[in-house]
Amino acid sequence: MPCLDVDNLAQHLGLQISQSGWVTVSQPEVDAFARVTRDPDPLHVDPGWAREESPYGHTIMAGFNTLSLLPYLVRESGLSIGGVRLVMNYGFERIRFISSIAVGQRFRNTMVLKSLKTRADKKIILITSNTVEAENAERPAMTADWINILWR
Repeated sequence: MPCLDVDNLAQHLGLQISQSGWVTVSQPEVDAFARVTRDPDPLHVDPGWAREESPYGHTIMAGFNTLSLLPYLVRESGLSIGGVRLVMNYGFERIRFISSIAVGQRFRNTMVLKSLKTRADKKIILITSNTVEAENAERPAMTADWINILWR
């Protein structure tokens, strides 16, 4: 993905500005996320239970695990914005966990530039629409409108 420049970002409104490659998360990584977040839900961490008891027949990634990987997926895409010295996460306007990602299933993120607003202090509010899709899935796994502040 080529480097965008902060001064021409408006030209990309409504357009895809990045797409990550396909990545996977292993069961040990899902287990580690569950330990760190203190959420040992068997749907995520117990393959035997999930095989027998869940509607999926296997463990799935937690939605918050998918959300937590957005910064990695953007970095992995190679997206960079020239003329910016700091990008700060400001939060989200909308997050939806639409379908599951099986542990070990490939997934990727596509980012579209949704809006830009320059504040009086010259910081830029950047909102992107992110769609995480699992390979061969009919519906996205997650959509999220992500707000970042760009510091020149």
